Amino acid sequence: MEPTYEQLKLDNQLCFPLYAAARKVVGLYTPYLKALDLTYTQYITLMVLWEKDGIPVGELGSRLFLDSGTLTPLLKKLADRGLVTRERSREDERVVCVYLTDKGRQMREEVKDIPAALGSCVPLSPEEGRTLYVLLYKILGKTF
Repeated sequence: MEPTYEQLKLDNQLCFPLYAAARKVVGLYTPYLKALDLTYTQYITLMVLWEKDGIPVGELGSRLFLDSGTLTPLLKKLADRGLVTRERSREDERVVCVYLTDKGRQMREEVKDIPAALGSCVPLSPEEGRTLYVLLYKILGKTF
């Protein structure tokens, strides 16, 4: 009997709808962020900094699930735009911390309405949305 290779069909992959859904949701942000000359990754980086300014680069990468090869050029672009600065820690100069500039802090005001505008971008009930949120973070290794 010849193998069917069912395990290789795209429709049988859990990873594919996760990937496609993530791309779709990020794509919905694009028009809003493009108007501000931000990428989605820059936007979520700023979100972390608005929560905790002066965060070490390693901690920032952990929060965003980004490696230094992705984070370093991203932070350079944000610094070139005058939104952040990077400084060595006074306590441990091996540690580089990221700080918002005044312009970076002001950007929060410019993006504050984006979450509400996209709040209905996923066709799920509030309960389904919460379940999905918990399950996605479970995949990422974070439990509530």
